[in-house]
Amino acid sequence: MEENQIKIKTLSNMIWRFTERCGAQGVAFVVSIVLARLLTPTEYGTVALITVFTTIFQVFVDSGMGNALIQKKNADQLDFSSVFYFNIVMCVVVYAILFAIAPLIASFYDDPSLTPMVRVVGLTIIIAGLKNIQQAYVSKHLLFRKFFFSTLGGTIVAGVVGIAMAYLGFGAWAIVAQQVINVFIDTCILYITVRWRPTKQFSLKRLKQLFGFGWKLLASSLLDTVYNNLRSLIIGKLYSSDDLAYYNKGKQIPNLFITNINNSIDSVLFPVMSQEQNDVTRIKSMLRRSIKTSVYILAPLMMGIAFVAEPLIRLLLTEKWLSCVFFLRIFCITYMFYPIHTANLNAIKAMGRSDLFLKLEILKKIVGMAAVLISMWFGVKAMALSLLVTSLLSQLINSWPNRRLLDYGYLSQLKDILPGILLAVFMGDCVFPITLLDLPDILTLVIQVILGAAIYIGGSRLLKLEEFYYVLDMIKSMMKKRQKKADFETRND
Repeated sequence: MEENQIKIKTLSNMIWRFTERCGAQGVAFVVSIVLARLLTPTEYGTVALITVFTTIFQVFVDSGMGNALIQKKNADQLDFSSVFYFNIVMCVVVYAILFAIAPLIASFYDDPSLTPMVRVVGLTIIIAGLKNIQQAYVSKHLLFRKFFFSTLGGTIVAGVVGIAMAYLGFGAWAIVAQQVINVFIDTCILYITVRWRPTKQFSLKRLKQLFGFGWKLLASSLLDTVYNNLRSLIIGKLYSSDDLAYYNKGKQIPNLFITNINNSIDSVLFPVMSQEQNDVTRIKSMLRRSIKTSVYILAPLMMGIAFVAEPLIRLLLTEKWLSCVFFLRIFCITYMFYPIHTANLNAIKAMGRSDLFLKLEILKKIVGMAAVLISMWFGVKAMALSLLVTSLLSQLINSWPNRRLLDYGYLSQLKDILPGILLAVFMGDCVFPITLLDLPDILTLVIQVILGAAIYIGGSRLLKLEEFYYVLDMIKSMMKKRQKKADFETRND
């Protein structure tokens, strides 16, 4: 595939993926604000307790086979159908196990009311299993506009139901219903918009070949999911559901941006890199561009939110959620470096090195587990602070193989992103004093946002940052493309 074609196709799919994530996460964010005002931290924390377990079980829905289909260059209908039927069986088995152990989960938290909630939320495992191969098909063929309609439709319908139930006094069940309905509507719309259907074909041989690549990603994903939810599990057990609610709510706002920007690039980058898996120079170029652009965009957002956290939380969620400010700032700093993790791992996966991917995950989790076990006895804030240490170490671990594979190690990557990060920190230092003026929260935020944007954009031009002009060119290209489309439609009317 020619370089210009790759650039156009990648950019087009990133735009669709980004639009889909922005739309869905924007709606979800608005819904979460309304729910946070209607529900108490305790009710939020109750659902967070069971989400820890359902998220871990959700990993088995994919079994790594979806990524294996994307990575395999000549995956055909037989491959897709074989994985589809395997996934259905796997999802039923996983849900049966979750259904059976639901009372044990409730007993673990000393709350019998959690049993029915676990069983209902667990239905998302079976529902998501039905759409998993559809998602792989969309990613494989770079048809990311299909995600836009399914994700946004599910989010809107689920949000309306969740708010209505919360208003009517259903408490934690409002969030449970929202989660289940979201996945159900998403799956239904995706099946309508994506033409692929399974055929009456199944090959154990093909399945074994795909599993040879996929099981390592499954193990890696399982390790990563268990580790990422371990803090929540320990907080819910050793401390209170309120503490868990503040911890999770502090994660939510920065997670909105990391999901929209980093995950949009991540989901498109892997299939595109896989198509170029034999061209090391092209993969290195895409890796470098991804890291530089993602961090340049994320750095001012994360630093900006961290420095305006208190008036932001007070305005959006009211005073009762101010205890989440500390956690929000920790997650902002941690998430700012996520593009280094995901881009490096995508390059390793695209080159077929799932064995190396698994080794990296094991090493990172050993380091992370040590940090959790040490910090858990010193309080929830200490556990959050340990994220900063493990995030730095994980950056080093994830980037280390590409020093040899692509001649692009961590120091080179850090050199590429450092100007944007330093400029973002400087911007944050400039806007923070405005919070000391005792102005209304809405006025404080407006001034901070305008001033922060002016400092970051002006600083980018003054320092002549390459990423600034690259993003500017992307925006101009998008606008020209839309204008050409509008002109074409006008001529044909």
